[in-house]
Amino acid sequence: MSLKEKVNKQKLPNHVAIIMDGNGRWAKQQGLIRVIGHENGTKAVRQTVEASAELGIKNLTLYAFSTENWNRPKLEVQTLMKLLVKSLKKEIKTLQDNNIRLLAIGCLNDLPKKAHQELLDVIEKTKNNTNMTLTLALSYGSREEIVNVIKELSVKVKNNIISSESIDESIINKHLYTQNLPDVDLLIRTSGEQRISNFLLWQIAYAELYFTDILWPDFNKEHLYEALINYQNRERRFGKTSEQLTS
Repeated sequence: MSLKEKVNKQKLPNHVAIIMDGNGRWAKQQGLIRVIGHENGTKAVRQTVEASAELGIKNLTLYAFSTENWNRPKLEVQTLMKLLVKSLKKEIKTLQDNNIRLLAIGCLNDLPKKAHQELLDVIEKTKNNTNMTLTLALSYGSREEIVNVIKELSVKVKNNIISSESIDESIINKHLYTQNLPDVDLLIRTSGEQRISNFLLWQIAYAELYFTDILWPDFNKEHLYEALINYQNRERRFGKTSEQLTS
């Protein structure tokens, strides 16, 4: 039985999020410049997106560029933005063929004009697709997202639009970038690093965390299947006991 056949399609996570880490280290190991690592990372993106759509995963979110990534060398940032535009143009066919809707979260206005426009164009062209929602986190930082929510709610309380007593989890969810997405069920991070790096801190409250030593450019469908099988073998209790779940 293949790994794909071992994945239980009745127990798929509704929302998978991935911290795509290790492009630079992969390039260094090959004796190449970092940019080549990022270019090869787009192949892993395509495999992961296609495999997720084939299995029936409804929501996939990829950490593509963080707010902290703007501090990287200027040439690398410029190259990453050009690669974003190139990838969006190239992958529109993949999205359409697989009936995938594209969304983006983060401070999108910080993106270069060309990259921002290309992103909006693909979002518009795929808005009616229903098989899966692919969300790119671009210029994204979870702490900044939460701070923005607090500011918005403070203004609404000040202007008597809502009362402070009415603020609960559902209200906060409605003000997050991910307001149209369910909470994350499975968070995957590649490259052997075991940290969250300011990614979806609110949304992963009850997510299962899966860390792999595979560098992102080497991540393929088989590695995704392994992560999903690992997830399906876990018991998700959400604060309850095992006995409560089985009773």
